[in-house]
Amino acid sequence: MRRSVLFFISYFIFSLVEAQVKLPSFFSDNMVLQQQTECNIWGTADKGKSVVVITSWDKKSYSAMVDENGEFLVKVKTPKAGGPYDITFAIATPSKPNSASSGMGYDRTLHNVMIGEVWICSGQSNMEMLMKGYKAQPVEGAAEELIACKDAGLRLFYGKRAARLEPQKDIAGTWQEANAASVREFSATAYFFGKALRKSLGVPVGLICTVFGGSACEAWMNADWLKAFPKVNLDITEEKVKKLQQRCPTALYNGQLAPLVGYGIRGAIWYQGEDNVPRYDFYAPLMARMVQGWREEWQQGDFPFYYCQIAPFAYDETDWALYNSALLREQQAMVETMVPNCRMAVLLDTGLKYVIHPRKKRIAGERLALLALSNTYDVKGLPDFAKYKDVEFKSDTAVVAFDRSKEWVYFEHDTGERADRLLASDNFEVAGADQVFHPATKVWVSRNRVYVISNKVKKPVAVRYAWRDWVVGDLMHDGLPVSSFRTDDWEPAKNTASQKTGDYNNPK
Repeated sequence: MRRSVLFFISYFIFSLVEAQVKLPSFFSDNMVLQQQTECNIWGTADKGKSVVVITSWDKKSYSAMVDENGEFLVKVKTPKAGGPYDITFAIATPSKPNSASSGMGYDRTLHNVMIGEVWICSGQSNMEMLMKGYKAQPVEGAAEELIACKDAGLRLFYGKRAARLEPQKDIAGTWQEANAASVREFSATAYFFGKALRKSLGVPVGLICTVFGGSACEAWMNADWLKAFPKVNLDITEEKVKKLQQRCPTALYNGQLAPLVGYGIRGAIWYQGEDNVPRYDFYAPLMARMVQGWREEWQQGDFPFYYCQIAPFAYDETDWALYNSALLREQQAMVETMVPNCRMAVLLDTGLKYVIHPRKKRIAGERLALLALSNTYDVKGLPDFAKYKDVEFKSDTAVVAFDRSKEWVYFEHDTGERADRLLASDNFEVAGADQVFHPATKVWVSRNRVYVISNKVKKPVAVRYAWRDWVVGDLMHDGLPVSSFRTDDWEPAKNTASQKTGDYNNPK
């Protein structure tokens, strides 16, 4: 009798282990699911078994068979924002196929689950920059923010760095409620974005941060998307992934994005581009294809995609002296005209001359939030970024017009003096047919027009604004900066820059 009991206990324990439901790290306690949609939840268990998922908000159960690869996927319907809730997983028995409680099954329950708004936050070091900052590179206002950041309705998932040769199933990380400890170790830009959404919308917000400092746009794309770009070498090996890491094409898509594909989201925010300055010439179509690819794989339609334009920095005093980062900023500005439901937050007034990581991460996050609140959540009354429209030349004067400028443009330090005595900005240049640019000697504004004159150019044919690496943007609209721009399409001066791509995916 005793031997029979021991056998039964051993068999029971063995069955529990064998039938265990395993979930990726981002399906866990404290997570946030996107509200009012069908959210995918997936994991692994013994093939041939049936997994039952019960959601506490409506007491409904959802079941799915485990396939030959030991994988399952269910779609659960989520209500309006709220919580906390529980989600229970079980292995169903043949006699009770829809039961979440079985003598031979294994139950697992996720607790403190919220329903709200979920956003993917990705990019390189300026999105990665934690609230605690980098060494000798602080985030402005971090101490004050950490004092008051506690918020059980704001949830943070920070994925671990992982460059890989093949697509992965999981990414290491944990969901945490916002508090001083978790926020300190989380992306400052993403946090300020999420905080602004929380305050405006009044619903739980979940942020999934998958970032890698110094990463190339190419690294966040799969090989099929990159075939359209002959300058990208797709001869990728394990050795190249290990050596190049975040600069190796496809490596971060495989290690840090692929595991998350399918998680129910509202949209994505992106802060990247510094690494692509030497390869600026095809950045617009490259990034546009990346956004398209993410949307294809997520199968949630043209979900919102908002991104930061890189801030000014003295690239011309670094190893990248041959490049003008204004060309990369121009490419970034083009993306929102190429991709639907995609907008850019301009940061031309937030840079640091000798530090590539601006301290003003609150501004970056809140400007991304402005775009989301206006365009995704239809919040009325918020300002917008004006942008260059066209130019008209009248004798010695260039008249520059702007779109999205109903409040009219102005200069941040405009003295209000008469136009004939005014040089409102020193960020404008004018060129004639010889394509030689000279500083403007007179600049003034009338409504949504900027008038530009240089006493060295009698017949101007082109105007540029803030067209250099380091600049403090001063042309504004409704409290927001206007992007650097040029009215010409002349090729950059010929030099060896075209050879200085670093051959980033061909290490010696």
